[in-house]
Amino acid sequence: MSIKQTAGRDQLGEFAPKFAQLNDDVLFGEIWNREEKLSLRDRSIVTIVSLMAMGLTDESFKYHLMSAKANGITKTEIAEIVTHAAFYAGWPKAWAVFRMAKEIWTENVTDEKTAHANSMIFPIGEPNDAFSQFFTGQSYLAPLSTEQVGIFNVTFEPKCRNNWHIHHADKNGGQILICISGRGYYQEYGKEVRELHPGDIVNIPAEVKHWHGAAPNSWFSHLAVEVPGENARNEWLEPISDEDYIKLK
Repeated sequence: MSIKQTAGRDQLGEFAPKFAQLNDDVLFGEIWNREEKLSLRDRSIVTIVSLMAMGLTDESFKYHLMSAKANGITKTEIAEIVTHAAFYAGWPKAWAVFRMAKEIWTENVTDEKTAHANSMIFPIGEPNDAFSQFFTGQSYLAPLSTEQVGIFNVTFEPKCRNNWHIHHADKNGGQILICISGRGYYQEYGKEVRELHPGDIVNIPAEVKHWHGAAPNSWFSHLAVEVPGENARNEWLEPISDEDYIKLK
């Protein structure tokens, strides 16, 4: 994943152009993208604790909490992180952080579904019952375009994923995934799993065996764009085993 930030230029581009450029291109464009040195998840932990210690629990802090959740930090983990840091950074600061964290790591599935729906401009849609036999867990489907090119918003609850499958076509065909909210995974058969975040695009040629779905602790939505092809059809195969899936974080 590549972090892209425009907040500096959007808010300060005319007033402080150099600061905006350093914020967007250096801090987020370079430092946050050094995943070979430190993962996004670990960088989120460092950032949250640092800002908490300084008492900077403003809207920018809320952004980092939301990013931390998207980067895989669970409700249990954020509670432990803030509790631990409270003894070093201060008890009142921990209270301030917990008030924000409770809004982001919502307490139940209904709230999580609402929060996820509010995070994107496309509807979640209805339970994807017609294809439920090809999914492990609950998914939702919202048709956005059924003319010219089929475009569907597919939403996965945490841990939900579809079976291995292949988009067949005699010519052209395949699928394009445009990730719009949450955190998920995509894998082609015989290759490493790819972690997906909003803004990521996956091009899936015809005849490629693959699967995709949500991370274990995050809702996930992507637009599925059906690439027109001659005699296009889907072949659904075996599910992703719990043993293989549980290895993902």
